[in-house]
Amino acid sequence: MFRDFPVRYVDPVFRPPSEADSLILPVTDGCSWNRCTFCEMYTAPQKKFRARDETETLEAIRRCGERLGDEVRRVFLADGDALVLPTRRLLDVLTAIRQHLPGVHRVSSYCLPRNLKKKSVAELRELADAGLALAYVGAESGDDEVLAHVEKGETYATTLDALTKLGEAGIRRSVMILNGLGGPTLSAQHADNSARLANAAQPEYLATLVVSFPQGEERFRAGFPAWRPLAIVELLHEMERFLAALDLRRTVFRSDHASNWLVLKGTLGTDKERLLAQVRAAIAHPDAAALRPAWARGL
Repeated sequence: MFRDFPVRYVDPVFRPPSEADSLILPVTDGCSWNRCTFCEMYTAPQKKFRARDETETLEAIRRCGERLGDEVRRVFLADGDALVLPTRRLLDVLTAIRQHLPGVHRVSSYCLPRNLKKKSVAELRELADAGLALAYVGAESGDDEVLAHVEKGETYATTLDALTKLGEAGIRRSVMILNGLGGPTLSAQHADNSARLANAAQPEYLATLVVSFPQGEERFRAGFPAWRPLAIVELLHEMERFLAALDLRRTVFRSDHASNWLVLKGTLGTDKERLLAQVRAAIAHPDAAALRPAWARGL
């Protein structure tokens, strides 16, 4: 049924859960960094990083406009880090979306902090004015020791700098933290410094996932041999510590990804005490808590 669809996809295709109803528009293939040892998304040979041909991308947008008209409301720029492209190319893409897909009210993208080092706030503001409304930033952790172990290629400072630039430009930030990424030895500092990062950035959205390895842990353990996965109660204790340290004014918080044992939803800070109470109840009575069953945690 998708044989004649205007967009050429290279499987597997990834997008954030909240982009389920979006038009996925690849402007790159793969991830320009692709060294994070916890990430299995772009390891297939066909996902080797490359920028899509500009002519192909603009033609795909035009043909989507012909076929879908004003039915498209959201567009997600794929793959792993569309913002690696030069600002001029991104502006051309956003202009074409506005021209050919007039119903679109939100364009979003994944964003590696490193890809904003050479982009000024003024450039990012141009992208915001052209329609880029939301950037998903996989911070993973605010702790430099954890980030070094997993070869993230970022630090607390570089991640905060990128989040600050995006905020100043008027682009909303959705920040993701990986629960359990530091294992038992680095759990406390992972929670504390991740909260410190969120407090400093004050993102519009914050989410947590539980680190998991559907394809095995060998690649991850090569750089982090002392790591082991946290038990459910240990994950809950880390979440409690993280939430307790958060001082957010108005951030939508979600911990409802399929990897999470305990589903948490709220706005921080108004719902902080309720969320903490949920976590503490699950710690005190894990057998009675509304935990997601293991079979339902498929990714």
